[in-house]
Amino acid sequence: MARVLINIDVPDLERATVFYTSTFGLTVGRRLGAAAIELIGASRPIYLLLKEVGSTASTASAETRRYERHWTPVHLDFAVDDLDVAIERALAADATLEDPPSAHDWGKIAHMADPFGHGFCLIQFTERGYDAIATERRPPPSL
Repeated sequence: MARVLINIDVPDLERATVFYTSTFGLTVGRRLGAAAIELIGASRPIYLLLKEVGSTASTASAETRRYERHWTPVHLDFAVDDLDVAIERALAADATLEDPPSAHDWGKIAHMADPFGHGFCLIQFTERGYDAIATERRPPPSL
């Protein structure tokens, strides 16, 4: 089984550390040299990686890193106990609320962006969560 690592490229490591620790209650697990910080307190560690604006993202692409708001099909969802409190905490840390919370059978969701242009969602599940919309029952994978 593969292990998933969560890496977030940022142009300002200290500012990103303040944002993610104050918004999500994470703490610094350890510094990994001068260009990376491991945050702990979520279900998996989150690694903040210092990557300069304009640096090449991959040798296979001409794309360079930019930190204004951008879209990507891969993003982070943070499950929270109280959506309103989580939104206020994120806004106080310089996040942007892109869509007001919307309700669904499984819970409520708010679309946000961090100060570096990365989109993320805050989700408050109902008691049943995704079971409320599941069409087939399988045991969840063990973590």
